[in-house]
Amino acid sequence: MSLSSLVIRLTPFLFVLLWSTGFIGSKLGAPYSEPMTFLVLRYFAVLLVLGGSILVVRPARAMSMSDCLHAMVVGVLVHGVYLGAVFWAINHDMPAGVAALIVGLQPVITALFAGIMLGERVTAKHWIGMALGLIGITLVLGPKAGVVGAGINAATVGVCVFGVLGITLGTIYQKRFAQHMDMRGGVTFQYVGAFIVTLAAALVMEDFQVEWTGQFVFALGWLVLVLSIGAVTLLMMLIREGAVSKVATLFYLVPAATAVESYLLFGEELGIVQLIGMVIVIGAVALASRTTAAARPAATTP
Repeated sequence: MSLSSLVIRLTPFLFVLLWSTGFIGSKLGAPYSEPMTFLVLRYFAVLLVLGGSILVVRPARAMSMSDCLHAMVVGVLVHGVYLGAVFWAINHDMPAGVAALIVGLQPVITALFAGIMLGERVTAKHWIGMALGLIGITLVLGPKAGVVGAGINAATVGVCVFGVLGITLGTIYQKRFAQHMDMRGGVTFQYVGAFIVTLAAALVMEDFQVEWTGQFVFALGWLVLVLSIGAVTLLMMLIREGAVSKVATLFYLVPAATAVESYLLFGEELGIVQLIGMVIVIGAVALASRTTAAARPAATTP
């Protein structure tokens, strides 16, 4: 096997590993910054990098005003609503592994919404996957729901679910209006929309208090370079190599990877019932992912 083919084979696994660390980066930075302020800094840094790259190497296709607006709407829903919700929940002590698990249901929910809004076929396996996913989530959340200090309560769970709806609608909107535009230009304007909405939220809700500790700088740098730039670049490589289907089937491994990382770094533990619930959720998403042709998740991660 040649080195290039080995790299191609390993890239989907590296992509999923990097994707899962987005929740870890959020958890690392949470003690030192309010959630919207954290995202404002992240998006500003990402725009500097992407904007600089566009100045150096022009996109293959020019972006029309309509393209820019559509991309900004996707950015508001995906990077603004979704990541804003996840950051807020983790900032309010929701375990990173549990947040990843709730978000992990997104492909199943997107398939169901796509059936309603885009007329795509929803199979019986999708409905079974949804039912199993809800059972699994109940097992994961149930034992610690309402326990003081556990971070699993109506507010954090509700906000996380709201975030999932945001990325679901953003993914469908992207498929309907924004899938044919230049990838790099589209992602850049997604972050423009996200920056505007998170800046507005931070101005209303927060005081822009940041402790510039080494841990915070590392978390911010990781999320900007490794996630927003690196993981998205890997996704583009996989699309170019025709490996999108493999990535889609691997997405359900993200919650498990995050749970392991959270245990090693933060000591977050899951009981037997919660572990069983996690296995059920992973199986449910795997079942649905193997049969869906619905919109894939947009290029985003916490």
